[in-house]
Amino acid sequence: MSKFLSQEWLDEMKRLAESQPERPGASARMQYVVTGGPDGDIQYYWVLQDGKLVECALGELADAEVTLTQTIDDAVKIQKGELDATAAFMQGRVKVTGNMAKVMSLLPITNSPEYKQLQSQLGEITEY
Repeated sequence: MSKFLSQEWLDEMKRLAESQPERPGASARMQYVVTGGPDGDIQYYWVLQDGKLVECALGELADAEVTLTQTIDDAVKIQKGELDATAAFMQGRVKVTGNMAKVMSLLPITNSPEYKQLQSQLGEITEY
């Protein structure tokens, strides 16, 4: 089991995400900020290239195109599939700064069967 939002967890996510289909044009440099965690705020980032997760790590991405900020409670609910990522965004529970069009173009991926399967697999090895 990997602790949620640890580097080990991000490494597992990247490994599991290798099975995701290529999605031409689904590319982004995304910074995440999760607030209110037991050890304080957590920052991590993803680099997506044509739908493939090519890099993810704890820390800051200097040239991020978009930053998504959410509470630890909402991050857990989204990961567990208890809160839809699109709904959280529309309700303002995920705050976005930067290229809003980029985020809007990527949101449909979170409802794809392949992404839902990845989320489920990751959930099975996650310690919240």
